[in-house]
Amino acid sequence: MDQAILAAPLLCEPSLPGLLWAMQFDRTGRARVLAPGEPVPERPVDGFLWLHLNLVDARLSTLIAEGRFGPPDLAAAAFAADPHQRVAIEDAHVGGVVADLVRAGMEDRQRPGPDAAGRVHFVMAETLLVTGRRHPIQGPDAAHDAATAGRRFPGPAALLEHLVGGVVAETARTVAHRGDELDEIEDHVLDDGVRDESRRLGPIRREAVRLRRHLLGLRSVFHRLEQEEDEGLPEPVLSTAARMAQRLDDLDRDMLVLAERSRLLQDELAAQLARASNRQLHTLSILTALFLPPTLVTGLFGMNTKGLPFSEFEDGSTLAMLLAVASAAAVFLLIRRMGIGPSRER
Repeated sequence: MDQAILAAPLLCEPSLPGLLWAMQFDRTGRARVLAPGEPVPERPVDGFLWLHLNLVDARLSTLIAEGRFGPPDLAAAAFAADPHQRVAIEDAHVGGVVADLVRAGMEDRQRPGPDAAGRVHFVMAETLLVTGRRHPIQGPDAAHDAATAGRRFPGPAALLEHLVGGVVAETARTVAHRGDELDEIEDHVLDDGVRDESRRLGPIRREAVRLRRHLLGLRSVFHRLEQEEDEGLPEPVLSTAARMAQRLDDLDRDMLVLAERSRLLQDELAAQLARASNRQLHTLSILTALFLPPTLVTGLFGMNTKGLPFSEFEDGSTLAMLLAVASAAAVFLLIRRMGIGPSRER
């Protein structure tokens, strides 16, 4: 039993260093997952091949230098640790880095808003798609599940479009969810029912800015591919780039509207809070002016000195109180005569 347990990892050793899975697609787009240890063809005779790699494996550098994943310089640049989104073309091969969603635990899936800090590194040719990651991400897993469930992908470009399309779809859902939150906050602001809206608006603005930053990188990648008609790229790659660029342009407009709405709502909240503070300060100033003369009168009669007014009268305390009230009334009349009253600003 112990020997079988020790031998199990050796039986599951992948055919290539760092290989997470390999899928062979026939010319109809149907996928077949290569079993662990099954030889991986360098170039498929029919259809195309998808390899997904764990780029943390240091042994991959040898295969990259040998040209196993395409032109060595292109593959080395695409699989480098640099997280900036980019794309490069060499000998009809496309290599680059695009944003993806970090795969979170089930407890984190309840929170809206994806964390787009993940990266997919890829090299794509006419019959080969090689993807890699350094941290668990959602895009390749979702594409793998779709392919094993029977979805057909006619070529590497369609598979890459599905992979990146998951990022776009999740971001669009996040924008819609945040838009609903802004609608609710806007209703409260218009009703003057400001409670904790400032605390809710802050995370929305931060997320909108962060997601748009990743989205701009994706846009630049696919717009660059769309414009490279003279590089000998296959037509499916150019059409995929055009479709993705259009989707990303539409999503970018929605993200821009979301960011602008959240900024305007923050400005309106700040203005409402400033008006409320002004009303409170105005009321406090009037109360201070009203109570200042009575305070002066009570302070005067509270001195422990001889010759105080009304000290010889039986009802001196009553007269002192009447004087305090009269001084407050005089100040009130003076305030009204000057046109100063409670703030009516809304």
